[in-house]
Amino acid sequence: MIWDKKIECMSRDEMSALQSERLVKLVKYVYENTPFYRKKMDEMGVLPNDIKNIEDITKLPFTTKDDLRDNYPFGLFAVPQTDIVRIHASSGTTGKATVVGYTQNDLDVWADCVARCFAMAGVDKNDIIQIAYGYGLFTGGLGAHGGAEKIGATVVPMSTGNSKKLTTMMEDFGVTAIACTPSYLLHISELLAQENKLDAIKLKTAICGAEPWTEKMRNEIEQKLNINAFDIYGLSEVMGPGVACDCIHHKGLHVCEDHFYPEILDSTTFKHKNEGETGELVFTTLTKEGLPLLRYRTKDLTSIDYSTCECGRTSARISRFKGRVDDMLIIRGVNVFPSQVEAALVDVKEISPHYMMVVDRINNLDTLEIQLEVKPEYFADAISGLEKLTQKISHVITQALGLSAKIKIVEPKTLVRSEGKAVHVIDKRKLY
Repeated sequence: MIWDKKIECMSRDEMSALQSERLVKLVKYVYENTPFYRKKMDEMGVLPNDIKNIEDITKLPFTTKDDLRDNYPFGLFAVPQTDIVRIHASSGTTGKATVVGYTQNDLDVWADCVARCFAMAGVDKNDIIQIAYGYGLFTGGLGAHGGAEKIGATVVPMSTGNSKKLTTMMEDFGVTAIACTPSYLLHISELLAQENKLDAIKLKTAICGAEPWTEKMRNEIEQKLNINAFDIYGLSEVMGPGVACDCIHHKGLHVCEDHFYPEILDSTTFKHKNEGETGELVFTTLTKEGLPLLRYRTKDLTSIDYSTCECGRTSARISRFKGRVDDMLIIRGVNVFPSQVEAALVDVKEISPHYMMVVDRINNLDTLEIQLEVKPEYFADAISGLEKLTQKISHVITQALGLSAKIKIVEPKTLVRSEGKAVHVIDKRKLY
């Protein structure tokens, strides 16, 4: 196994010095190249010269997903379009995607970070790895692909959508590693069992991410496939997969903190939490050129551990996520907000504002059912034309969310009303 001990085994003082140096350069860079940050810093009375080390990061403004949407598509880019060599995007709550641009150096750094994570999982140039994340605007496929090539592994760019072909290639090619969502890997394990191929494959490692999963799920994957499964974390706004990954000891995800500075904050007071305390994860991208971010609020709840890991790495580790500050769901790798459903259905005259999203995991794949109340005045027509109305709504939802959902039309006043904040989500996966 190859890994960068010079970086991953730095002392805390050495890492802090490197982060300080990079933060000073970053602040000057965004002040000069991103009008959004220059305006925010001017309003706060903060100049680049005021930032002298990493401890001064508290003087800087936060960035949110709404800031990216409000500056759609390229308003937060710090370089001209001619320097952007790739664009990725994630779904937005109102149809506006959050757009991320990468320079060539950004892609090189990204590949290095993913390669570091894959090395942490024991993958090297002797492996044949299937990338079964989606390719395209989603960062998973191409992000994992770049890291696998960087480490020298043989890459099979499988993507998603053809599980039978995936299992066939897994056997025929002698695949030893796979990168995909954990729920999809459980589905693949069942297919392999049905095809009596479990003894025929050479798989030994899985690097899973893009959706929340439990230790119970990891254990089930490892037992069914007789492999080691690792948790990789990232988000498109910050970079993509490769921001952090766990090692063989599975005691937290090691952050590539020479590139991404983590803070754990109280999401109300914005004061730093102590080591081991749960708070909101905030990242500053120390080396990004295309879309550098100051103190980006991920909305993910976790804690941080700065002690040296049993593997020998000294990089900070974040714990398994304990939830989110907002109501975002991750379904089959797609970010989904209840407000997207509301926005999508506003022009469907037959439907009332009352709805319920039911998320489940069936046959180890995430499912989404949206229950919708029809308005009383349209009830008779809706029943007679139920199939047509369902198809119409299904199309609207697919266009808005970027994934399919089962549509269930119910009678008026069927769905439960709440006396307080409306509850629009039942996530049965939490019972898994």
